Amino acid sequence: MASILGIGNALTDILALLPDESLLGEMGLPKGSMQHVDMETGNRIWNILKPMGVSVIAGGSAANTLCGTAIFGMESGFIGKVGEDDLGELFRQDQQKYGIRSVLLKGVNPSGKAMVLITPPNAERTFAVYLGAALELEPEDLRPEWFEGWDYFHIEGYLVQNHATIRRAVELAKQAGCMISLDMASYNVVESNLDFLHEIVEKYVDIVFANETEAEAFTGLSPREALDRIAQSCEIAVVKVGKDGSMVRRGDQYHAIEAWPADLTDATGAGDLYAAGFLYAHSLGLPLKTCGEIGSVIAAKVVEVVGTKIDEPRWNAAKKEISELICLNQ
Repeated sequence: MASILGIGNALTDILALLPDESLLGEMGLPKGSMQHVDMETGNRIWNILKPMGVSVIAGGSAANTLCGTAIFGMESGFIGKVGEDDLGELFRQDQQKYGIRSVLLKGVNPSGKAMVLITPPNAERTFAVYLGAALELEPEDLRPEWFEGWDYFHIEGYLVQNHATIRRAVELAKQAGCMISLDMASYNVVESNLDFLHEIVEKYVDIVFANETEAEAFTGLSPREALDRIAQSCEIAVVKVGKDGSMVRRGDQYHAIEAWPADLTDATGAGDLYAAGFLYAHSLGLPLKTCGEIGSVIAAKVVEVVGTKIDEPRWNAAKKEISELICLNQ
C-alpha cells in the first residue's frame, strides 16, 4: 500500500460547545474564522472556557488526516514541533497510538493549542489558535532524507504563514518524487497568503482540497467556477460544499458527490478526514468519483462525534461502507 508523509502544526485541540454566539463577540472572534492569538490572549480565552467544560484532544489538521490514513492501513508519517510540556507529550503519545512515524522536534515555547468554539445551530467552528512551538518550525530543520521513500506529501493550510518552511518542504517533497496535496484550511488564511498559495499550487501541488469559502477566497469565484479555476493549476481540485457534498475535477472529468448521511454534532475534522479518505482511495487507483465518495463516507462519521477522533463502531461502519464502494469499482 502507498505511504503518506505530512507536515503541519502540532496542536492540541481544546473543544468547547457554546450555547450561542454571544461569547465569540466577547472574545473578539469573528464567527467561522481562524484567528492566531498570542499567549496572553490565548490564556484569556482559555480562562473563559474552563468553567464551561471542554474536551482536550490531540489534533492539528495534517495530523488528523494522517490518523485517518494510518487507520486505513497506509504507512503514515508527520513532521512538526512541540514544546517540552504535557501537551507535547500528549501529542507524541497520540501519534504513537496510531502508528504514525513522527519527527517531533522540540521548540522553546509551549506546545501549540487550538481552541475550537462550536456554535449552534449548524455546529459551526471558530478557532483561536496559539501556535507556540509549532511556529518555530524552520526551513533549516527539514532534512532531505525525511522525504525519501514516501508516495504522498500532505500540507495543511494553517502552516502556510510560514512561507520559507513550506517552500523548502515542497521542494524536498518534489525532489523525492512525492505527489503533493494541500488542504487550504481557512478562508482568512487564504486571504492573507493569497499570492504565496497561488505560487505553491501552480509550481508544486497536485491535489487541492478547499471548502466553498476557501475556494472563493482563492479565486474570487463561486464554488463551481472556483473548482474549474483551481483545476487549471493542479491535477485534481476538490471543493467541499457542506451539506451539499463536494465537487471534484481532473482535466475534463467532473463529478458532484452527495454528502453521506450523518447526524451532525460537530463539524471539527470533517475536511481533514475527507482528505484522508480521498487520498487513501486515490492511492488504490480508484476512479475520481469513488475517491470523493470515500472521503464523504469518513467525513460523515467524524461529524457525528465531538472532536476529530471517530469511535470504533463508526470506523467499522465506515470501513464496511467503503469496502462496498470499492467492490463496486473492481
